[in-house]
Amino acid sequence: MTAAPAADPHAGYAAFGHRDFRCHAAFRLLSGLATQIQNVGVGWYVYSETKSAWALGFVGLASFFPAALFALWIGHVADNYNRRNIVALSFLASAVCAVGLAVIAGLGVTETWPVYVCMFVAGAGRAFGNPAANALTPLLVPREHFANAITWYSIAQQIATISGPAIGGLLYVFGPDVVFGAAALAFAASSICEFMIRRPLGRGDRAREPVNWKTLAAGLRFIWSRSELFGAISLDLVAVLFGGATALLPIIAQDVLHTGPLGLGLLRSSPAVGALIMAVVLTRFPLRSAVGKKMLLAVGVFGAAIVGFGLSTWMPLSMAFLVLMGAANSVSVVVRHTMVQIETPDEMRGRVAAVNSIFTGTSNDLGDFESGVTAAMFGAVPAVVLGGVITVALAGLWAWMFPAIRNRDTLLR
Repeated sequence: MTAAPAADPHAGYAAFGHRDFRCHAAFRLLSGLATQIQNVGVGWYVYSETKSAWALGFVGLASFFPAALFALWIGHVADNYNRRNIVALSFLASAVCAVGLAVIAGLGVTETWPVYVCMFVAGAGRAFGNPAANALTPLLVPREHFANAITWYSIAQQIATISGPAIGGLLYVFGPDVVFGAAALAFAASSICEFMIRRPLGRGDRAREPVNWKTLAAGLRFIWSRSELFGAISLDLVAVLFGGATALLPIIAQDVLHTGPLGLGLLRSSPAVGALIMAVVLTRFPLRSAVGKKMLLAVGVFGAAIVGFGLSTWMPLSMAFLVLMGAANSVSVVVRHTMVQIETPDEMRGRVAAVNSIFTGTSNDLGDFESGVTAAMFGAVPAVVLGGVITVALAGLWAWMFPAIRNRDTLLR
């Protein structure tokens, strides 16, 4: 019998041998940090001024609406123009919006519509920037290192999601304008990191495609034609839509757990702690078999953890359930992102990433709106618990509806 080859101790760091990858990873870290700092500031500021779950829900709706409005154009832009420049300019726009929020808070404006305007513009920046950033990733590392790169991007994102809310909660002691100013600086720094990528990322000799319904809808048709991809993306959409409890964290923090802005920051950080732990584990022990079943199981655990969080009235236990939720979500993210980006031709990655972003990324914002509406109708705790129960049920339903996912064995084929 032939002995198994020894594990390569440097395999987990393969992607870091590429300079442009490091610039893009720094962008992921800084933009994620800025987003989390800003989210804590906006959530606490709006709820403190209004005491309204509806108001919190409309923050999510304002962020989501641009992605729906520009849905078909987003992918076309990413596939026909320099993706590095799209990402850098999009998050530079986010920096300007954060400055606007700082001015609003500094002037003591109590109306919420200026905040919604800023979140709409920032949402538009993310709507164009995130699909271009995802489509950019496969161009920065060799194919054999791609799953490793996705895992490291996830680690960067989770570090930002852990530290960002805590930093935001701590800075809120000095005023919301300080929080938003810090977010603006981090957004600007992330934009600079993207501009530092040296690899030519133009379209090469490919002719620019015309703007028509066929080219704009190509990404949606591509995903629809592949059962595994459509199932994985749509599962994340419905799971986050019904299981998104983050919009209600300011209410849970103040009214259930009786904590302040720093406590809110710790709650927001907790899912990322679990995701970071799981991402580190996956760099050492990557998913090699039964990846479809593991993704479905992870979504079920994600929903069960939400139920536990909704029923908890003790801060440490609430944080523990959020950690479990983040760990389960990390498994789903690695499987889904690797499948989508590896199996999509480069000339369509922008459009496919745009559809993926609408299904998965903006579902967080739409889920925030849904949570706000449900909490306004039934209360925050019932809204969280109901969302978790629905998420568990959906994981089982998708396992039955999409046997191609259930039977998927490996990430790369």
